Amino acid sequence: MNSDALILALAERLGLIVAGAFLLLTITPIHKMRLRQGPSWRSTLLQILFFGAAGILGTYGGNLVSQSVANLRAMAVITGGLFGGPVVGIASGLIAGGHRILIDIGGFSAVPCGLSTMIEGAAAGLLTLYLKERSVDWRWAAGLALGGETLHMGMVLALSHSFAEAVELVRIIAAPMIILNTLGAATFVQVINVVFRYRARQDSVQAQEILDIANSTVSHLRSGLTPESALATARIIHSRVAVGAVAITDETNVLAHIGVGDDHHLAGRPIVTEATRTVLETGQPMFLSAKEGIGCGHPNCPFASAIIVPLTKGGSVAGTLKFYGTANKSLDLLLFELGKGLGNLFSTQLELENIQITERMLAHAEIRRLQAQINPHFLFNSLNTITSFCRTSPEKARSLLQDLSSYLRKSLEASRGFVPLSEELDQIRCYLAIEQARFGERIRIDFDVQEGCESWPIPPLIIQPLVENSVRHGILAHENGGEIRVQVRKEGACLHVEVKDDGVGMDQSQVNRLFAKTRLDSRSGGIGVRNCFQRLEQIFGPSYLPQVVSAPGQGTCIDFMLPMPARV
Repeated sequence: MNSDALILALAERLGLIVAGAFLLLTITPIHKMRLRQGPSWRSTLLQILFFGAAGILGTYGGNLVSQSVANLRAMAVITGGLFGGPVVGIASGLIAGGHRILIDIGGFSAVPCGLSTMIEGAAAGLLTLYLKERSVDWRWAAGLALGGETLHMGMVLALSHSFAEAVELVRIIAAPMIILNTLGAATFVQVINVVFRYRARQDSVQAQEILDIANSTVSHLRSGLTPESALATARIIHSRVAVGAVAITDETNVLAHIGVGDDHHLAGRPIVTEATRTVLETGQPMFLSAKEGIGCGHPNCPFASAIIVPLTKGGSVAGTLKFYGTANKSLDLLLFELGKGLGNLFSTQLELENIQITERMLAHAEIRRLQAQINPHFLFNSLNTITSFCRTSPEKARSLLQDLSSYLRKSLEASRGFVPLSEELDQIRCYLAIEQARFGERIRIDFDVQEGCESWPIPPLIIQPLVENSVRHGILAHENGGEIRVQVRKEGACLHVEVKDDGVGMDQSQVNRLFAKTRLDSRSGGIGVRNCFQRLEQIFGPSYLPQVVSAPGQGTCIDFMLPMPARV
């Protein structure tokens, strides 16, 4: 066989090998192997076997020439070394080169051919130490193959026992092997680059789709796994994912089912499929490609495939998310990955719901603790004031007793969630009525509440402690007292609250202590104000922390925004 015919034969084999590698990289688990990204030992082993096998295939895909083989081993081991690093390059070179030596297909050139393959794999792998994180370029592969196969021909001439036979062999195979292995290595590298770039784009699109769905469903799942939240979530997923039906269950019942099959997969009814019960028991996601595996006993069930992923909460399975496929809408591995991604995000949201419940409980406990720390001096002085009025003004004493009773009752009921603004203002008026009875005109109050704000739901004990702080630490320090102004306005979707006094004010260090993230201590000053600030952050987030403007001798102004709560 002459060189021209050999080039055509090797080119044909090259096309078959590259096409086969492309199929393996796209439709088998090999496509999951990670390249040059800190692979696990399983991934490394998979790469060694893949590229080593490709090298052996390059030997068997060659042509017998003068008791030797014109082959395509080099392109496989060089590509393996460039993508997998030194370990993969050396190991795949040993596999392909060792195979060439041991089977001794072509007689006298077995040893130089095998050794050159090992050198090429090792050289490609060691080159990656220089390339580091740079992308693998086809020109590196072409250069290595060109140099490696040139070295290969020199080793055949130097190490073969018959120099005359070696010269004749090199004359025939040198050009075909150098050209085709150079072209093959460059092509092999480009094919792998294309496959992994495509996979990266797929992953990016899938991640964006998951995030879009999660962003649309997060407000519903914030309330937990309920029939209402499950129905809203299933509708959103079904409108965006091409599946026959979407269902969400808890541990025993179907919470929502949107799509075909809703004549017998009924929301509010017990789970009917065996596969769902298996996922609930094992906590492992399932991809069922056959109707029989679903385990639905209905004779006309339209489902031909199913994806079932667990939803976890508190370390245990709390329910499932299910995609159903039909004859017209089949499921695939991409949808399986999408389902698992959504299941993980929904499980995280359910965990956050637990955290929110805990935070609300802590906030309520903080209110209870604040109630338990009602200043005994205030209560004692209030009763003394009322007693004094019993002799001089019984009607005034009766009115103050009603104010004190209302104030205490509202304080003790303050852990019951949100209350209308009007209730908080009533409590402030009761408190101020008692203090004004004690201190007379030294305490002056101005309420400026925009009409229509009274029904706005707010956390309890969120304004009253600010007013109390203004009285005790602000205006009473002045001989002539001062004025407190409470202003409430609607601003867009929020309620703007401002409590301002013309008292003694605070320096910056005192202001900073109000925002300190330390444990609240009943013996420290400003506990009521700090409690308000911490609860506002817990309930609405750090962006709703109050602003405090104060300076010694210039009074204090505290203002903050209260959004309309999602669920009251």
